[in-house]
Amino acid sequence: MKTIFSPDQLLHAPTKEISDGKLVPANEIPSRAEIVLEHIKKAQFGEVLAPNDFSLDPILKVHDADYVTFLLDFWQLWLAEGRTEEEVFPFVWPVHGLRHDIVPDQIDGKLGFYSFDAGTPMGAHTWTAARKSAETALTGADLLLSGDNSAFALCRPPGHHAHRRLYGGYCFLNNAAIAAQHLRDQGVGKVTIFDVDYHHGNGTQAIFYDRADVQFLSIHADPKVEFPYYLGHANERGLKEGAGYNHNYPLPHGTSWVEWAEAMEDACRSIEKFAPDVIIVSLGMDPYEKDPISKFKLKTDDFSRIGARIARLSKPTLFVMEGGYAVGDLGINCTKALSGYLDTVTIGS
Repeated sequence: MKTIFSPDQLLHAPTKEISDGKLVPANEIPSRAEIVLEHIKKAQFGEVLAPNDFSLDPILKVHDADYVTFLLDFWQLWLAEGRTEEEVFPFVWPVHGLRHDIVPDQIDGKLGFYSFDAGTPMGAHTWTAARKSAETALTGADLLLSGDNSAFALCRPPGHHAHRRLYGGYCFLNNAAIAAQHLRDQGVGKVTIFDVDYHHGNGTQAIFYDRADVQFLSIHADPKVEFPYYLGHANERGLKEGAGYNHNYPLPHGTSWVEWAEAMEDACRSIEKFAPDVIIVSLGMDPYEKDPISKFKLKTDDFSRIGARIARLSKPTLFVMEGGYAVGDLGINCTKALSGYLDTVTIGS
């Protein structure tokens, strides 16, 4: 299994975030990717490749052009208004009853218009890192198109919370969605995105909610009590042509492997029924019992079981890194998931 990663993904390096109404140390930091990469190299799964360069076209197939332009121009707009802060947060949003059809000219208005939370700081190098993260996922998709059975896109910043026109949840470009659309555009018939992150992949769901060619499944903490709060309920099943192709498994705080595995089995049955040509796994390590922003109870060895079950689906599989903030154990847990997959594929073959 080849791994794709670029050092440019480390350039987005926030030190603070807003959480629970407080300014606290950032969780989504460069060392997350660095420690995973260190463990990947030790595990010797295969080559570590730099991502290929892509035009903006694959990103614009998923994200609206005005939003991409905002991300690209953001830092220059910030500096042009005489701002000196190196980490930038929105503070006002077009919520219920306010207008959503006019983009403000002023930078604070733009920040709120294109975001859904205050916990995702932006800086001078956010666009560079986010674009390279998307290109990492795209390169992984191209490896599958060229015949590889699996690949690991070590994406950072993560992507599954990003909507077509919104950033938040540490996410700016939806890496898994961009890879899925790229696969479709290159002739792949059906794609499944299986999100195992602790938090619901609200952006991915929204992007494909009315489509039948990309199935979305997510096992996550119940949005009634957990971020992102406003999507991820079990009755969200898709719209129009997408009706029946969206599957959410909201689980309570304190969920352990037994309950989590039951949801995974149901999800895998739905995947088998859908019979995709390719599976993309939004690989979040934050269901882990020691994760600082999770209230699930999965243990290190459980990630091996997740990888093994995905392998038994017997489809070309792209793993796309999402969350996971217990930095000390993150590399171990990630390699456990990938080795569980690879060991089962080897046994099965």
